[in-house]
Amino acid sequence: MGTARDLMIVAMDAATSREVTQGDLSLGLAGAELIDLLGGEVVTLDGDRIVSRLAPPLDDPLLDRAATALVRDKPYEPIEDWLWRRGRGLAQEYSTVLEEEGLVARPRGSWLPFRGSTWPAPVESPARQRARHRRATDEPVLAVLAAAVGVRDEVPEDLPEPDDVSQAVLAAVVDAVTELGAVRRRRAIEDEAFSNVWRAP
Repeated sequence: MGTARDLMIVAMDAATSREVTQGDLSLGLAGAELIDLLGGEVVTLDGDRIVSRLAPPLDDPLLDRAATALVRDKPYEPIEDWLWRRGRGLAQEYSTVLEEEGLVARPRGSWLPFRGSTWPAPVESPARQRARHRRATDEPVLAVLAAAVGVRDEVPEDLPEPDDVSQAVLAAVVDAVTELGAVRRRRAIEDEAFSNVWRAP
């Protein structure tokens, strides 16, 4: 549990030098939430579909919101659909909640590597120490998620493989981020072509 929070803190940490887009991070957070829900036996997977189970309220309010957002009727929701639906604006939601909890703060004049935004930075806390430890020790799930959303360049070749259900979610996150990147590139090309038309004599 706590994978989504750890991913957010790692991504917001001032030591991170790479640019991370909100869209990529939001997809990663949705995947991390799903992995946490699987770990807490709040959901199971039936193929690529998320099957919710009866569970008490969770201690983490963000994860509890995720559980509340589950589709509970057959044929249930595919992992990919969950990532896009739950991921919409999720990075901003995490930023807001972590700031309200005092786990992050907005340093004056500090630009963090999120495209077009100033973001809070993690303050020293057990939550930050845990996230840093998971990153430093190359914990497999967090390492793959961090690489997928652009927080790190790659994962070690000798990284232990996560369990099968986690692998299914991680693969879906990688595919979704790749798809979003392709959409961004296509839009950039279209915008450039449109701009060239207006600049033409």
